[in-house]
Amino acid sequence: MTFFKYFLLPFAWLFNLATRLRNYVYDIGHKKSFQFDSVVICVGNLNVGGSGKTPMVEYLVNLLSPQFKVATLSRGYGRNTKGFRIANEQDNARTIGDEPYQLFRKFGSKITVAVGEERALAIPTILHERPEVQVIIMDDAFQHRAVIPQFSILLTDYQKPFYKDFLLPFGRLREARIGARRAHTIVVTKCTGLTVDKEEQVRASLKKIVGTMPVFFSETRYKAPVPIGHSNKITDEVVLVSGIAKNEPLEIEVSKYFKVLKHFTFPDHHVYTKENIEGIHEAADANGINSILTTEKDMVKLIAQPVFDSIQKKNWFYLPIHAAFIKNGSDFDALVSHVVLDKLKEAPDVENTETLS
Repeated sequence: MTFFKYFLLPFAWLFNLATRLRNYVYDIGHKKSFQFDSVVICVGNLNVGGSGKTPMVEYLVNLLSPQFKVATLSRGYGRNTKGFRIANEQDNARTIGDEPYQLFRKFGSKITVAVGEERALAIPTILHERPEVQVIIMDDAFQHRAVIPQFSILLTDYQKPFYKDFLLPFGRLREARIGARRAHTIVVTKCTGLTVDKEEQVRASLKKIVGTMPVFFSETRYKAPVPIGHSNKITDEVVLVSGIAKNEPLEIEVSKYFKVLKHFTFPDHHVYTKENIEGIHEAADANGINSILTTEKDMVKLIAQPVFDSIQKKNWFYLPIHAAFIKNGSDFDALVSHVVLDKLKEAPDVENTETLS
């Protein structure tokens, strides 16, 4: 930590006051929260940056969609449209955002994929246009207090857990650690190298903040690379391209199976240009490499025109990922399923409520 960073502490204190005040006005009912007659599941985190939210949303879709009518709701960060929108065949990563489009490509008509900045308005719109929907999974909405989820899943990165972090701009937290108490369960993600002793240390640290709340541990698993628009096989040497929140863990994982000669890193939600692609291809040519590997999240942007024409000059591949529980995954599945079944039996009417507790 640099000495300069300590100058940010006063701003973190101010940010703490602002977020605590915001939560307080919701807690006392000064600002209204809404609960809906469908089951709303929230997937979120306390910190900025990637903690595996999209893989967890996909996990929940796979778990629940065989039995229930499921919709996902995201803000649609980085899209060039505004307002509420239900994904259709004419959409792409630019019209609904990269992560929602990734969900739409993967699940298609099996679920409803929606985007909307105001979730409290988007949810009744989903229920009006798709009245069959029973479960709505809100992505990255833990701080969206206008909606009361029936079940909140708080994710935290094993390498950078929220209980070791600090508030913005001194650290990466969006709100104080105590905010974790609003969750119903915590999933520690990306648990590479987790031992029994380390697991107990994490549980003990979390218990000081959230008490006996259920805690689960998951990891990110990678599948075989998939060609993008061709049928060639990937080579042992690759150029890696990623525009995600945390690029380093990806390179470490890919390096286990391929020789990474160069890694082009871009900011999260980066919109690729022809110039970007040309620079990547030039580096590949300079190293005599014809295989370029990227993430699934980046792939959904690269297949859009006019960039897709550019990437056809080389053999591009993407790396699918999914979340998997290290142990007790069946307990997590049962917990979520029971919540959904119990809430659907209750079938409450849409109503205002005074608190989130």
